[in-house]
Amino acid sequence: MTDDRTQLTDDTAVARPGRLRVLAFPAVVYSFAVVMMGTTLPTPLYPEYEREFGFGSLMTTLIFATYAVGVIAALVGVGQFSDTIGRRPMLYAGVALSFVSAVLFLIGGSVEILFVGRLVSGFSAGIFTSTATVAVIEAAPRGRRGMATAVATAANIGGLGLGPLVAGMVTEFAPYPTRTIFVVHAVLLIIAGIGLSLVPETVKVLKGARPTLQRVSVPPSVRGIFTQAAVGAVAGFAVAGLFTAVAPNFMASVLDVSSPTITGLVVFVLFATSALTQILTSKAPLRASLLWGYVGLVAGMAVLIVSLETASLAGLVVGAVIAGASQGLLFSKGIAAIAARVEPHRKADATSAYFVVAYLAISVPIIAVGFAAEAWTLTTAGVAFSGVIAALAAGALVALLTRSRDAI
Repeated sequence: MTDDRTQLTDDTAVARPGRLRVLAFPAVVYSFAVVMMGTTLPTPLYPEYEREFGFGSLMTTLIFATYAVGVIAALVGVGQFSDTIGRRPMLYAGVALSFVSAVLFLIGGSVEILFVGRLVSGFSAGIFTSTATVAVIEAAPRGRRGMATAVATAANIGGLGLGPLVAGMVTEFAPYPTRTIFVVHAVLLIIAGIGLSLVPETVKVLKGARPTLQRVSVPPSVRGIFTQAAVGAVAGFAVAGLFTAVAPNFMASVLDVSSPTITGLVVFVLFATSALTQILTSKAPLRASLLWGYVGLVAGMAVLIVSLETASLAGLVVGAVIAGASQGLLFSKGIAAIAARVEPHRKADATSAYFVVAYLAISVPIIAVGFAAEAWTLTTAGVAFSGVIAALAAGALVALLTRSRDAI
């Protein structure tokens, strides 16, 4: 994304010794993964926070959803800043904000601090979502640009998956269960900041360049396909939110799983399967991928409902695998469908709108689950939610089957 006040450069980027430029690609990939990892570190800690601060499932979902507010604010507020002030300043800003979030969680002490920490973490993730993906592609070695998008996806989704897994292991085997992991994350972020010094700037900032707000809109040319893709994004991201915000409490209170490592592993399985599916199906046909994504999501929700009703950990893991694969298909193919149809100068607008819809889906429905859990039980709320997602996916499947093949 560029405008008349900036100039993208490639081999004429800010001068760096050739040997250091080779390290730019792994450096930016590492920083991407580490920042995204920070956004899911609290996942296996929610049961511990509930015991420490005395709140329930509703407050947990509210704290979790605050993250999405930060992401959306960053996407809309600073989504285009890297095109005018450069990639590196925005990457540094994302790492710095992630570091601030780690410090806030390290301090802890109150529910209010948890809210602020999640908000800051979301803002840092929003910066990286809009900046690091482009930076990864631009830093890729010559001849390997084709695989750079897949690597960026792996860093993004893989980082989200590593957060709960690493946090669970550190929490279980290290002292101070709600503190130590954030010391570890802060150290990883310092390394990321140092690594970014090896990443050459690819934007030549021209005199008078001023950042602007990201326009979020759906161009008329893609409104039909956008609706179809957005339904998949809503369903897939809502499921990801369910596993990230609600599953830890369900495992602790219903399944009596006290191991943060196991809790983190279940959530990791969801994101790892999503990332792997996106990479393996990058060249798969669009229509078939969406069809299988919807079918898989219905099946995954059916498995999840059974696992909730029977209090089965094995069923929860199987549901995570199926749901993760389906979410990966629907998300990646949805954004690919939009990018293929929209005019080049409106691509950023449509993509931003897609991400906003997705992150609303990861927050608003989960808050509803929190209210339902307070009114009913966590199991009943999870079953009802899974049923709604299954119905949404089934409806989208029917709509896709009734559309002509030329329409998508």
